[in-house]
Amino acid sequence: MAPTIFVFGSVNGQLEAAFKKLSLLHAKNSFSFAIVTGNLFAEEQEQASLEALLSGQITIACPTYFTVGTTPLPAGVVEKIGNDEEIAPNLHYLGKRTVFKTSDGVRIVTLGGMLDATIVGGQSMEQHLPYHTNDDAKALKGANTADILLTVAWPRGVWRKSSKEISVDPATIPATDAIAELCASLKPRYHFAMSPGDFCFEREPFFPPESKDGGDNGITLTRFISMAPWGNAAKAKSMYAFVLNKEAVVTPPAGSTISPFLLAERKKRTVDDADFSRFSNGHGHDGDRRHKQRRRRDRSPPPGPDRCFFCMGNNPDLPEHMVVVFGDDCYLATAKGPLPAPDTFKDRGLNFPGHMIITTLQHTPTLSKHAAGMDEEQVAKTFTEMSRLRDSMQGMVSKLSKSKLGAVTWEISRSRNIHLHWQFMPVPAALVKAGTVEAGFRVLAQDLGLGTMRAKEFGAADEIESDYFRVWIWAEDPDDEAGQVLRKSLVLQFDDSIRFDLQYPRKVMAKLMDLEKRTVWQDVAQTVEEETENVAAFREAFKEWDFTGCLQPNDE
Repeated sequence: MAPTIFVFGSVNGQLEAAFKKLSLLHAKNSFSFAIVTGNLFAEEQEQASLEALLSGQITIACPTYFTVGTTPLPAGVVEKIGNDEEIAPNLHYLGKRTVFKTSDGVRIVTLGGMLDATIVGGQSMEQHLPYHTNDDAKALKGANTADILLTVAWPRGVWRKSSKEISVDPATIPATDAIAELCASLKPRYHFAMSPGDFCFEREPFFPPESKDGGDNGITLTRFISMAPWGNAAKAKSMYAFVLNKEAVVTPPAGSTISPFLLAERKKRTVDDADFSRFSNGHGHDGDRRHKQRRRRDRSPPPGPDRCFFCMGNNPDLPEHMVVVFGDDCYLATAKGPLPAPDTFKDRGLNFPGHMIITTLQHTPTLSKHAAGMDEEQVAKTFTEMSRLRDSMQGMVSKLSKSKLGAVTWEISRSRNIHLHWQFMPVPAALVKAGTVEAGFRVLAQDLGLGTMRAKEFGAADEIESDYFRVWIWAEDPDDEAGQVLRKSLVLQFDDSIRFDLQYPRKVMAKLMDLEKRTVWQDVAQTVEEETENVAAFREAFKEWDFTGCLQPNDE
């Protein structure tokens, strides 16, 4: 069933009245979720109203999402976000620069705050202040697509080619080219932005020039809507409800226009547009830290999406040069401080380390319905896409090495993870055939007191009732002309009584390939130039195996 969504204009601190209205409408319409555009809170927020919200005394009838508008968030709200605590039941902060997928599978890309033109380069560091930079907008292009784009400022020129009147001079509306380019790039189904006055502007739907004739995939249609503030004196439209229909549009609807953006992107985007996380090898982003630091981390709640280093669009230090490809539900990037060196497999046809990270786009500690907030179909779809990336790399590595290399891929699935990912690494096929790789994982698990591994094939985490470590071992038999495939899936289950060593799989691989001097990733961290060279080499090798389209030539 298509989700039904409710959208507010700026609430401006009128919390009780706005959420009471939401409750009344939700009782009749059963919204999937609600969104607040612009400012949820007032610049001088009434303290009693704020305390009622934070204490749960104000009922919020359905999941409601908001970002930072033109005024800073109240200190009490910032404190809760900083501590990764619930602000109020059913109230969720999207972050200022985020990509988020709801439990209904609705993909929301958010850019809060107004443009701060005084910052010449780089991304804004503080997620809760009401400003962003042009680089923040550029970073979000890596999201590839969006069902809903939520911004505070307008995309410059959105009023062009429109017959709808705006009650103010467009030159006075806060609008930027960067947001226009972001909208043109993502082609969202809906783009909501804050109204700068007591008026509503609902533009005719528009589509990019290349899709005006439709085709097998239909037309990409965007609706831009900027609603007046809640309870405005002019009684202009301040609420909007709609059903998000994802079915393909074959012909342009009456009244729709060509995209109004002069800078609309006509080329197929490449992964160079994307900004991603710092792909370190520690499963919790922390790398190989001291035991005392790990204990301190375990006592605190894991960071939410707005502070997660693996969430696309969230991290102010995102190294955009490390992404390889992105799909619908996950992305592929190289690892920081790879275990193999760039020349480790040179004699077997690889001119790059090949230590890779496959990460879910959804912020989730495990790939399960409960943790990820997905339905069973979405979990299965994400698992399938991650597996397809793994299988594609296995095929690439085997072909380039003439079956001299296989691969291992491992997953650490814990309820206290920050953001789930898999790690992939080439390994000599002879070690797979001899059973040495399997033995290495089994023996070190016993030595570390982690437990006993067993062979088990399964899909997503819902099929296992505990935390677990899983490793896939794969190779084509180098001595078999028919290319017989050798594969095994091993799982090691554990509970809270086990302090799992997050570096365990890297230690196993380091010992197997005589790379123990490279066990600690920080000791072998590369320069940006070296990382960029490795990514370029991997992309070139992976072109034949890329099913996402990211590495294919532009259609011009």
